[in-house]
Formats: sequence, structure tokens, C-alpha cells
Amino acid sequence: MLTSDVRRLPKPVSAHDEKEKVVGEIQRPGALYQQVAAEIRNAISSGEFPPGAPLPSEAQLIARYGVSRPTVRNAVAALRTEGLIEVIHGKGSFVRFTAQPQLTVERRVTQDRSGRFTTVDGALWNHVEEPSVQRTQTTTETGAALHLEEGEALFSCDRLLADPATGTRALHRTLIPFTTADGTDLADNPDTEPTTVYELLTKAGHTLRWTETVQARMPRPDERTALQIPDATPILHTTRTTHGNNDQPLLLEEFRVSADRAQLTYRITTDKTPAGRRSHA
Repeated sequence: MLTSDVRRLPKPVSAHDEKEKVVGEIQRPGALYQQVAAEIRNAISSGEFPPGAPLPSEAQLIARYGVSRPTVRNAVAALRTEGLIEVIHGKGSFVRFTAQPQLTVERRVTQDRSGRFTTVDGALWNHVEEPSVQRTQTTTETGAALHLEEGEALFSCDRLLADPATGTRALHRTLIPFTTADGTDLADNPDTEPTTVYELLTKAGHTLRWTETVQARMPRPDERTALQIPDATPILHTTRTTHGNNDQPLLLEEFRVSADRAQLTYRITTDKTPAGRRSHA
């Protein structure tokens, strides 16, 4: 009986397959753009592509890594999403600066002996435009923070601020419930500066305290435009609640700033632990 010894020959490598092989360990077409992105990321980390420098052109990246144009574009898009690359229309792609934020904002409220309140935050905020006031209603989130039902009447005052020393912009919003404004000057002047609002509430008989939450999130298009921040840059969003007597929430303040331009600092003090309560680490 005749037998045949059939051996499997290596699959011929086409010119396209050869082109899709990349220097180093990049050899898996399924995740090729991710591997190209990793190589570019390493070049940025090593200082080969320093902050502020233009990224090599598409043609140069294609030649450098031996990949197709779509692969390079997908890799650059991934790095842009990560915030490592900034695309300037008409000029190309540039390595983003990742230096320490230029502005430190201290989040605290002080009161002097005369009863005057100040917010010493380390910035000299100027108004970019006049405050914008409107009547609005509580949402699910703001209603819960103010201990009000959804749809309750509010005054909303929006301010666009800028620190002249660093050029950092910030958005500040004050939400004053009608129930807080009634019987005070706030009913006619809801655009009153927050520190003056604190004084009015104190004169109305309230003993004030504040709580604040901070979150990092991606900006909405209108926020990105107003704050003049590049793509793929998160913002810091703080929500400060002013509490009065019986811990009643009296107003909300929202502060939004680019996370690559500013950082927040807080002074932490000790509170007296109520009798019978122990703290747990």
C-alpha cells in the first residue's frame, strides 16, 4: 500500500501581512493599534516625545512601526482619549503637558470678629462676564441635597470666573431656594456674593456650617467651551451645602474647574466625638 508523507508548509506571508508587523513585540493584528499606542506611550514616558512636542506625522508613524494608516489613526485616537495627546486643528498632534496644576484652591470659609465671612482660596477671581440669574426648580439631585421635593422653586446664579495670575477659569453656581430667600434681601438680589449671603443668613438667626463633596468627571460641551480646556480633560466638580439651624440645608454652591489647571486643598480639623460614640478606622 502506497502512503504519502504530506507535510504542512508554512503559510506564505503576503506583503500586507509583512506591513502589519511592528517593531518590538507588536505582532498580533487583533490588538495592533493598542500595541502601537503602547509603543508611542513608552516613547512619551521616556522623553523621546517630550511634552509640548509635535507627534511624528502619520506617514512617519507608519514608516516607524510598519503599520497601516487606520492602525496609526486608531492608536493616536486612543492616546487622545487618555489625555496624552492633544490635537490642534491645522497643526497636528502634540504631546500634552502633565505638569503639576498651576493653581491650588483652598476650600474653606472664615469669619472675623465683626461677623464678616471670607473664602480664602488662594485665587483672585475676576468676573469674565456679568452673573446670570434665573428662576428654576430643584432636580432629583439638588432636591435631595436641599431636603426639598423635586420641582421646588429656586434662584440660580451662574458666574464665570478667571484667575488672572494663571488664566485658570472656573464656573460657580449658587442655588437658593425660595424658602431661604423669603424675608431677606436675597428675594430681590439673588446674585448676592456667597460670603454676603452667609452674613444675611447669620443675621436672620442661623448658625452656619458647611459640607462639601468633590467628584471628577468629564465636562459637558458647554463646560469645556466656557472653561477653555482641551479634549479628554476631566473637571473637578464640588458641591457645597450651607446648613443652618437644626442642620437645615439653606443653599447649594457648585464649583467647576479643569483638573489639569487646578487642585483643591482642605484643612482637616478634629471634631468632638459625642459621648457613647467611638470612631473606627
